[in-house]
Amino acid sequence: MQRNDAAVFTFHGEPTPGLRPFAEGLKRVFLNNGYAYEENPEAPRLVLNFITPERAKPYRRRAKATFVVSILELPEMPSEPIKALYPYLVRALSNMMIAYTPGEGAHFLTLELGHYMEPEGDAFYERVYARINPIACSVLVIDNIFEPTLEPELWNGDEQTEAMYRAGKKLAEWDLLPAPFPIETILPPEDLRHVKRLYGIGGLSYGNLSARKDEKRFWMSASGVDKSNLREIGRDILMVKDYDPEKNAMILQVPPKVVPKRVSVDAIEHWMIYREHPRVGAIIHVHAWMEGVPSTPFNYPCGTYQLAEAVAEKIRQAPDPSRAVVGLKNHGLTITGHSIDDILERIDGKLIPQVPMS
Repeated sequence: MQRNDAAVFTFHGEPTPGLRPFAEGLKRVFLNNGYAYEENPEAPRLVLNFITPERAKPYRRRAKATFVVSILELPEMPSEPIKALYPYLVRALSNMMIAYTPGEGAHFLTLELGHYMEPEGDAFYERVYARINPIACSVLVIDNIFEPTLEPELWNGDEQTEAMYRAGKKLAEWDLLPAPFPIETILPPEDLRHVKRLYGIGGLSYGNLSARKDEKRFWMSASGVDKSNLREIGRDILMVKDYDPEKNAMILQVPPKVVPKRVSVDAIEHWMIYREHPRVGAIIHVHAWMEGVPSTPFNYPCGTYQLAEAVAEKIRQAPDPSRAVVGLKNHGLTITGHSIDDILERIDGKLIPQVPMS
């Protein structure tokens, strides 16, 4: 496992009596793997945020590079853990939730609805650490640079954006664009404003689509919009021009006088794939699965450079990268094709709605 020298972690909140041994065990294993513990650091890499069902208090990030794992003690797991725990994950503004039941183990829940368990036993804290570390060592690529330079003939879209519109409708018919937990119904107004300021998101929505425009540019769905109604250029669909490594931001071209939305957080992943594989004409990401697909080794968060690299590596290894299907561990699928319609034809009737967790 990669060490994380100079990465700072901290605790927030007070562990309940049942969580105190769990907290100390996690602290020990993080220190053993090169992390440094500090109290009240300005911009920690990782925050272990201890909450209760009655008080799911968030850690107020000062920097986008801070990842938060909220930890909750429960006497027993609810029969529907995703439905029961997801509101706590969002209220606590977390990247991941851990529900710990003493004597049983730790249940993990991610923003992408991933749910899996590590039972207590041999190397328990090392196994919990291995689940958290991919989040803590990731680098987000979620900033956008908007340039009002989109050609006038593209202000109303083109054949590619029309294909994306049709595909969004089709994915909705297949029930692959779920949004069962609208963020505005879970968070109080103050926290919702904080999330929007920090991450520039408009809501929780799943899946994204993109289509190549030319050698360097591609259209992509925006973040937090209704993917079943992709119509307005600059708001529902954006033109991705490039990636700026110095500013760690995606560069977008938009029509003038449009107040744009941010592009999907997976734009860095699509950018890597399009640049490396000229024959890729479209990419669709869904929270579903297919039998026998190769998968990324770690559950990296959406919008991180590490997830993009892991997916790009699997695409590179495919027999035909221009028509590949790659699994994102505990998350979903990224599918490349020569066109949007090509992808839809290949996956029709083959998708498994429930992503297997491991």
